[in-house]
Amino acid sequence: MKQDKKDRLGLTAGNYWLLLAAIVMITAGYFIMSADEISISPLLLVIAYVVVIPVALLIRFKKKD
Repeated sequence: MKQDKKDRLGLTAGNYWLLLAAIVMITAGYFIMSADEISISPLLLVIAYVVVIPVALLIRFKKKD
């Protein structure tokens, strides 16, 4: 029962790596936006928020036992 509470979302290392990549993309997007480069930063932010984060939460990687 304890294992079920600890692992409610069922995220694996692959999911966490994708979430980390999304955080890096979001941070880079905001830094680029602060440098008045408004052509690439919105694209980077949209990809991170709309594609990478949902994929990281929805995809199921196989767990290594």
